[in-house]
This record gives sequence, C-alpha cells and structure tokens, in this order.
Amino acid sequence: MALPRPSSFTRLSLLLAALFFSNASLFADNAQAEALLKQGRVDEASAMLKQGISSQPQDDEAHLFLCRVYYAQEMADPAVQECETATRNNPSSSNAQMWLGRVYGLKASQSSMFSAFGVARKVRSAFERAVQLNPANVQAMSDLGQFYVEAPSIVGGGTDKAQALAAKMMPRSAAKAHRILGMAAKKKNDPATAESEFKSAIAAGKNPEAWIDLALLYQDQKQTDKAVAAIESSVQANRTQNAALVDAASILTNMNRQPELAEKLLRDYLASSAKTDDAPAFRVHLQLGNLLKQRGDTEGARKEYAAALSLASGYAPARKAAQGI
Repeated sequence: MALPRPSSFTRLSLLLAALFFSNASLFADNAQAEALLKQGRVDEASAMLKQGISSQPQDDEAHLFLCRVYYAQEMADPAVQECETATRNNPSSSNAQMWLGRVYGLKASQSSMFSAFGVARKVRSAFERAVQLNPANVQAMSDLGQFYVEAPSIVGGGTDKAQALAAKMMPRSAAKAHRILGMAAKKKNDPATAESEFKSAIAAGKNPEAWIDLALLYQDQKQTDKAVAAIESSVQANRTQNAALVDAASILTNMNRQPELAEKLLRDYLASSAKTDDAPAFRVHLQLGNLLKQRGDTEGARKEYAAALSLASGYAPARKAAQGI
C-alpha cells in the first residue's frame, strides 16, 4: 500500500524544522570557534570556520570570526577580505563595522606612508559607521575616539573631535570617556590634564586597564617609580587576571624593571580563564619566550616558542624566533 503523500503544510513544517536545526548548528559551531579564538587556538578555530563557510558562504558571523583569527595573527590582507565579506553579508552590523575599522588600521600600519593615508580614511569611515549603526556601542565609540586622537587631520583626525565624542560617551561610559580625554591631553603635551583624566577613569571604572593608561603616561614622562606603582595597582585590581596583565608585563619589560614580576604576570594570564583575542595566547607565549631568552633561559624560551606555534603554526614572528634560537 502506498504511503500518503505529505501535505504542503507538512512539507513546509519539515523545511522550517530543517532550517532551524541548520541555523542552530551554525550558531553552535561559531560559538565554539569563538571560544577557541579567545583561547588563542587559532589553527583549530580557522579550520572550523572555513569548513562552516564552505557550506554556508553567507554566514556573516563566521566570516567575522575568521577575520578576527587573521587579525590576531597580524595577517592584514586576509583579515580585511573576511571583514569586508562580513559587512557585505550583514551591512547593519555595528560590530562587524568596528572590526573592519580595526583590520583597516592593521593594514595601514603595514603599508607604505603613501598607501597608509588612503587606508586610514577607511578606518575612520568604518568606525564612524559602527557608531551610526549602534550609538550604544561604547567600544566602537572608544575606537573612534582613539583614531581621532592618533590620526592626522588630513585623514579626519583631531583632538577636538575626540573631545566632542568623549562628551557624548560620558553618560554611557565615564571611564572610557575620561580615557579618551586623557589621550587627547597627552597628545596635546598636557601631562597634568592627562594624569587627571586617567585618574578620573580609574575612579569611574575601577578596572585594571585604567591603571595601565596611567602607567604608560608615567613611562613616557620617565617617572619610572610612579609607573611601577601604577602597574602594581593594576595587578591588584585585576581579579580575573585578564589581558591587562600582559600590558603590565610589557611596560615592565620596556622599562627594564622587575623581570621576575613580568614573567609571573605572563604566566598568570596564560593560566587564567580570562584569556581573549585582545592578547592571543600564542603571542603571549612569544612574549614570554623573548623575556626568558633575554634573561638567559634558552631552553625555556624554546618551549614558549614551540607552545606559540602549536596554537598558531603560521604565526611568522614565532617561527622566526624559534629559528633564531
């Protein structure tokens, strides 16, 4: 006996169910890839994302995560390609526009002076678009403010623009607004105002990153003892042991102060559950390897370079360091 044919309603239900489970699977894969990325396991994340994109080339989230994978490895060209694809697939995504601005910034830093001007204009456009799409995207506003501070006026920069933006940021994030004002004052060679603004950022946010900004100011002003004290305050405030530990270690190393503490901070970060692609683990292994090499621990350095390459086999600085030891 022939089985009854499914009704059009049944066929539609089956199609919708299949679509739902397919999208749920994509979401799960992207979430897993993001988790791998945050752990610094970019080889695994890349393989997973590329497999997903091969079957769903319009998946903007997968392209965005792959963009971040390349960005973490300082691979500007493929990062730009993936972020541009993500924004084309989802032009209303503020987050994708923000990351596009970041990868354009990376591209500019690796370009000739002539080419960098054109790319820098793209940085500004992407960050401004990110803020337009979502005025509540405080991180995009912060990135745009930093661009205004650092970029020359010929490509749309200017401390006056940064200060105006900071005023708009103040109700949403006083800590980030004061940070932008501090950066603007620093750019204008006004260290007293910069110090005041960075201290206001510390009071508003009570986060370890704000102490790092103050430490960098003191470092620039050759006030080494104050810089070390600010770093110690940052470490004390850093209960989650996040990426601010890596910044603290970098400042100590640059000032040739307390190498034992710098090593401990890098190891604490690598052992923490707060790792992100803001400070990819493979780059921290490289940084730790360089520090150990500087201190005469060749074998320790070799292990750290190997650890970096086990996470990111194509990361050129780690390969170069491993070959030179």
